[in-house]
Amino acid sequence: VPVKPDLVKVRKVMNTLRRRFGEEDYFHICLALASYDEEKAQAVYRTIVWGLSRDCGQGHLFDNLADEDVNRAFKLSRNASRECHHLTGFLRFQELENGILYGKIGPKNNILTFLMPHFADRLPIENFMVYDAVRNFFAIHPAGKQWYLMDGTQLDVPLQLHFSEQEQEYQALFLHFCRSITIKERENWELQRNMLPLRFREYMIEF
Repeated sequence: VPVKPDLVKVRKVMNTLRRRFGEEDYFHICLALASYDEEKAQAVYRTIVWGLSRDCGQGHLFDNLADEDVNRAFKLSRNASRECHHLTGFLRFQELENGILYGKIGPKNNILTFLMPHFADRLPIENFMVYDAVRNFFAIHPAGKQWYLMDGTQLDVPLQLHFSEQEQEYQALFLHFCRSITIKERENWELQRNMLPLRFREYMIEF
């Protein structure tokens, strides 16, 4: 059922959750709602109802993992958090002709807004964007300014990507480096898949 959000009510609910459960549990609630699981809303709603009815206090919303809904919401949050953590290391930026750094991801969970603060903190003076190819959303960071989201459907023309000459040279060097340090006799594909799942490699330059 499509529901038009009321920003005033949204802020009231956000403030209530922060006040009753604390910033950490509020953050975990948001991560759970970013999950790709279709039953996330029900699990999170029942978890919140459980916490409010028992006045569990700050930092204790997810203590009762014996409860099916609390347990599910906790697992959804953990799954989204892990994927976000992986992408802080697996995301690859590429320099376009205009000097903008461009990164492309295809996450299962809707974690773009959780990923951006990490890179905005580390690249504050860079113009960069991260594109979620699954949801067609861009997170855009102008140098020295606050980052923001843009729906890809709002683009007047299709995005044309042209990498700078230096970028293409470095990509070739990076590929050569990755291949040259490989020791064929010590290849372990199972361990590689555990450390770097296949679904991330589509967006990584070295693969």
